[in-house]
Amino acid sequence: MPRAVDGTRRSDRRRKILKLAKGFKSRRKNIFRTAKDAVRKSLQYAYRDRRQKKRDFRRLWITRLSAALTPHDISYSRFIHGLKLANVALDRLALSNMAIEDQTAFSEVVKVAKKSLGVNV
Repeated sequence: MPRAVDGTRRSDRRRKILKLAKGFKSRRKNIFRTAKDAVRKSLQYAYRDRRQKKRDFRRLWITRLSAALTPHDISYSRFIHGLKLANVALDRLALSNMAIEDQTAFSEVVKVAKKSLGVNV
């Protein structure tokens, strides 16, 4: 009986890699050897960036808050410290959205933070 060379296990593995390489450009999408390297690298980037996304959004919220606090004459760090002293449990996402969508409510939160710091409002 002849030896089977091109079994399903091998073709299934190749098909899986080429399916993951769908959407890549030029040889990276249809040549198995280059697709394998490209897929491995893309999975590494995906793993890393799922963690980095959380950092990036936090940086964005802090930047937005810092910009929104400039007209109120208080720095971001003093604002957060004031909120901690006042026991206000709003996270940076909620504060950032509030600064964009509801400036009056945000200015009230700023007043609470300044009051807990002992700054004249």
